[in-house]
Amino acid sequence: MSTDNTANATGTTDTSQQRRAVVRKRAVTTEPLWVRLLLTAIALGFMALFLLLPLAVVFTEALRQGVSASWAALQEPDAWSAIRLTVLTATVAVPLNLVFGIAAAWAIAKFSFRGKAILISLIDLPFSVSPVVAGLIYVLVFGAQGWLGPWLQAHDIKIVFAVPGIILATVFVTFPFIARELIPLMQAQGSDEEQAALVLGARGWQIFWHVTLPNIRWGLVYGVILCNARAMGEFGAVSVVSGHIRGETNTLPLHVEILYNEYQSVAAFTVAALLALLALLTLAIKSLVEWRFARERRSAELRAPEAPRSQSSASHTLSTATPL
Repeated sequence: MSTDNTANATGTTDTSQQRRAVVRKRAVTTEPLWVRLLLTAIALGFMALFLLLPLAVVFTEALRQGVSASWAALQEPDAWSAIRLTVLTATVAVPLNLVFGIAAAWAIAKFSFRGKAILISLIDLPFSVSPVVAGLIYVLVFGAQGWLGPWLQAHDIKIVFAVPGIILATVFVTFPFIARELIPLMQAQGSDEEQAALVLGARGWQIFWHVTLPNIRWGLVYGVILCNARAMGEFGAVSVVSGHIRGETNTLPLHVEILYNEYQSVAAFTVAALLALLALLTLAIKSLVEWRFARERRSAELRAPEAPRSQSSASHTLSTATPL
């Protein structure tokens, strides 16, 4: 009894000390009420000025002449061509980046090899290079006067000012997103589970499908969402390699520019509103994915302390049953 009372008193003392430490930490880090209100007001004002106000202007201008005028703008053949090309570009670019992102993240996080730092730097390259410069690179390589231009013309292959060039430019500017989401996640998880599966006799694909992929699924979905959003909204690189051929090589952002330059403001803002709706839908899906991931992580953290107790109880049961 005395030992149990001492342990209980020690546990109570430790708990009270932890609570006091938390209170002291909060007292040190908590700012006065007026400071918090001021910072919140600045953040909300900034968001209202640079985010909510432009969105409100886009939708207001799109509906200025009524829903019928906006619907008619979306029914034009050029608009439908831009929508189809945007969807096609995202449909091709995102799976390619998906395969590359998983392969690159798996290689960087699970293996040690020479040139890993160089590979990481190359993955970050599109973040530091202007999309316009990326488009010019493709023009210099695949254009009529480029390095491969004469050979492509001789074989009647069109890259620049055609759909393949748009897809290549989109892949270039979007390929870091999935890899950059998965690399820190895989590094934090480590390779213990994969090694355990390997010891148990699992093969490479079995380890990937049953161990690695379930652990990274939410990060993978998050990266795909960001990649898809950038693929649909890319303007700079696509503008250089597309040639602005109306009805053939114009994506939705390029179609908005053409309509606005032709003073078709209602049609331009209608297409821009469509892009904004796609962006808001992407944001909603991203928030849902983040919420699900945080919920599963909290559940895992709550379940984690139960393992030692269950193991101790099991060992206690075995030790008790041993004399029998």
